[in-house]
Amino acid sequence: MSPRFTITTTPALNLVTITMGGFFAQADIDAFEHARNVAHRELRCGPNQHITLVDMREMLIQSQEAIVGFQRVLNNHATKSKRIAIVTSKTLSRMQVERAAERRDVQYFSGEPTEAKEWLLAG
Repeated sequence: MSPRFTITTTPALNLVTITMGGFFAQADIDAFEHARNVAHRELRCGPNQHITLVDMREMLIQSQEAIVGFQRVLNNHATKSKRIAIVTSKTLSRMQVERAAERRDVQYFSGEPTEAKEWLLAG
């Protein structure tokens, strides 16, 4: 399944919403990171003060190379979120994301993204 992602911002809420699916190669991760950086410029908050909702329910199991690539993106101190809510559906892909994130400011959800967004906005 081809990789796909959308990134939208809600500047009034300091919110970045990301939807991802498919299987990512390093070039796809690089394109995602670039698009994410462009989206961050739409925000009005200071660095690292935004919150991020990631819907990964359509993600496939990723290669080790992709996991390492996502680790680099997620753990970049210059662009990291204040908090991240990640919505997953598959146990193994969730385990991969947990390994890639390695952060305490991440909460994981299953099902619809509504609960995840509520958690982000309540914090």
